[in-house]
Amino acid sequence: MSVSTVKHPRSLRVRKAWMLAGAAAPLAACMPTTQADRAQFMEPPAMSRTIASSGARSVSEKGWPSQQWWRSFRSADLDHIVDKALLDNQSLRKAADTLKEAEAVIDIAGSRLTPFVETDLAYKQYRYAERGVAASLNPRQAGLEKSAAFLNPLSAKWELDFWGKNRAQLDATIGEAIAQAGELEQNRLVLTAGVSRAYFRGYILARQLELAKEITKLRHDVRGLSETRFQTGLDTLDSVQIARVAEESAVRREASLIAAISLQENALSRLMGEGPDAARDLFAAKKSVTPVYPALPKKLPIELLAHRPDLSAALRRAEAAAERIHAAKAAFLPSIDLSVSAGLEASVTSSQFARLGGFLFNPGAMVYSATPGLHLPIFQGGRLSGALEVQRAEYDQAVDTYNETLLAAAQQVADALANLKRAKAEYESQARFVKARRAELELARVRLRDGLRDRREVVQENADMLDAVFIQRGLEGDRLIAAVDLYQALGGGFYDDSHFTEPKPAPETDPITPVVDAVKSIGGG
Repeated sequence: MSVSTVKHPRSLRVRKAWMLAGAAAPLAACMPTTQADRAQFMEPPAMSRTIASSGARSVSEKGWPSQQWWRSFRSADLDHIVDKALLDNQSLRKAADTLKEAEAVIDIAGSRLTPFVETDLAYKQYRYAERGVAASLNPRQAGLEKSAAFLNPLSAKWELDFWGKNRAQLDATIGEAIAQAGELEQNRLVLTAGVSRAYFRGYILARQLELAKEITKLRHDVRGLSETRFQTGLDTLDSVQIARVAEESAVRREASLIAAISLQENALSRLMGEGPDAARDLFAAKKSVTPVYPALPKKLPIELLAHRPDLSAALRRAEAAAERIHAAKAAFLPSIDLSVSAGLEASVTSSQFARLGGFLFNPGAMVYSATPGLHLPIFQGGRLSGALEVQRAEYDQAVDTYNETLLAAAQQVADALANLKRAKAEYESQARFVKARRAELELARVRLRDGLRDRREVVQENADMLDAVFIQRGLEGDRLIAAVDLYQALGGGFYDDSHFTEPKPAPETDPITPVVDAVKSIGGG
């Protein structure tokens, strides 16, 4: 077998694929697409057992978070930082700029529904060639120079939107703008939640740092007392080494807390749109934060659709994709354009240029035209069919994205409830442990006064009690952050009831679908 007769396996696969595609194309064109072929919207997932096991209290329908939910923590510093971030955060500004662009595109799409009206004024100076076409027809025109003027005060063109193509494009553009507005609200929610988390982490770390400094001092005292007892022969070297290790651990923890606080300050500065100095020493002064736990609305699974900005944006994008399917179908059908123009026209030789105005502004110079046009696509080589399938695929992707967002929203609510329940239980347990530690410390002090304990043991008990309080402070931060997570999962005060009451789009049920299917069945598109 010669080299020229060997067929490459890849070329065979490609040729086979083309043959299969060519055989399947006519069959696909004859098969109408129904609504069942499109991706379907999910119903709100069941959450009753999750809510019941969370132990969270339910309230009336008005139990959703307020628009400025972070103010419920009653922290003036947090309020100031959030307000500054909403004003100057660069990511939020970029999202707002994107929304402005989407709103401007609405004007462009809406212009297709109205006639285009223009006014034209032109002046032309030209010379006929001595051996040109005009001279061959009329030898007296050879080498003649002329001046011409055209004035069209009215020129209009209008596409009659019989099948709603332009209207669908406008609705799709409006839907994209509304989706962008929802994404802007989602960015605001993510920003305010991020600021709140960073602030609470810094707040708790600062409170822990205060305890860590006290603990370090106590560990230093324990180490000094242990060394004194060792030097007087009252204790072994082991106790001294243990005290030294405990003191060094306390010193390292204090240094780690200082660095962690700086990280939270830097994060808050960036979120506020400022440099690192903006939040420096933000947590130096003693402050207080009121723990707040949002209640669960009674209609949580259903009304979650109206209170999550990301869900609203995903649904609007699906609606916009459905409108673009309608526009792609309308491209199969005939369109009618109407062009109307009226104006004045005059032409004179260059030697008679002064008479041009008199000829132009004369009733005899009036010209007009009315041109109705019909455009009927007959065979486009599959271009229209391909464009329609692209829009259908984008619609399916948008619906699947909505379903994925809905499941993620339900999961986030469930995770936030579980985390809040865990944080509250651990904090309450640690509070009882701290109470027991305080009782042990008081007993140790009583025994010290009675001569039954030495001072080193009381100082050690005090340090151990503060260690327990240190852990309690961390669990307090977990409670605050878990509350923020729940606020964010519930939508953070966002509300859009328009899509909550409207039916979901069904792009294959519009009245032009049977007509388009008939056109495709005979090879159109």
